[in-house]
Amino acid sequence: MKFYWIKTNWFIKKIFSKYTWDVSNTGNTVYLTFDDGPIPKVTIWVLEELKKYNLKATFFCIGENIGKHPEIFKKVISDGHSIGNHTFNHLNGWKTSADAYLKNIRLCEEVIEKTVDHSSKYKLFRPPYGKIKTAQSIEIRKLGYKIIMWDVLSADFDTTLSREQCLNNVLSNLKPGSIIVFHDSIKAFKNLEYVLPKTLAFLKENNFNCGAL
Repeated sequence: MKFYWIKTNWFIKKIFSKYTWDVSNTGNTVYLTFDDGPIPKVTIWVLEELKKYNLKATFFCIGENIGKHPEIFKKVISDGHSIGNHTFNHLNGWKTSADAYLKNIRLCEEVIEKTVDHSSKYKLFRPPYGKIKTAQSIEIRKLGYKIIMWDVLSADFDTTLSREQCLNNVLSNLKPGSIIVFHDSIKAFKNLEYVLPKTLAFLKENNFNCGAL
């Protein structure tokens, strides 16, 4: 059974107001985010696509993947993008104890610290699947993290959706301030390869800016 919101409604944002769902601004700016990397083929391709339009994004990375591909992770940062913690191995918070969840986040943090300088400035966290318990979120914020959710979900990871549906999920719902989720993963790449270039072209044609969180 599917359980995700393509467009996060105001009621959810109000209930979980301590999470960041969007970023109000007057500059026609949206925020592209990519979950689950770094992955050699996919993340490098995403970086190349962003570079074509000189756009910046935020990458929520899995600690295990950072450890496997540190040079790609470093390239994300050297290209001027922001990075965030996405746990060490993509844990579902609803199915994990608070203690185990926090340890997993710290493992990811340790890998980041070993890989890049000034890692302390990267204090963004996105829960895998968007699933997190209140007790977990309290402890995560005590560690200094800002919890970043989303306003628009491409659902590029959903192999039952056509690439055209994924594109429509983005283009029909984005607005200034939207935080938009893509995935730089092997599973999502079939859809992402179609959706991302068309999204970037749309943003350019419609005078949107892209900011890194």
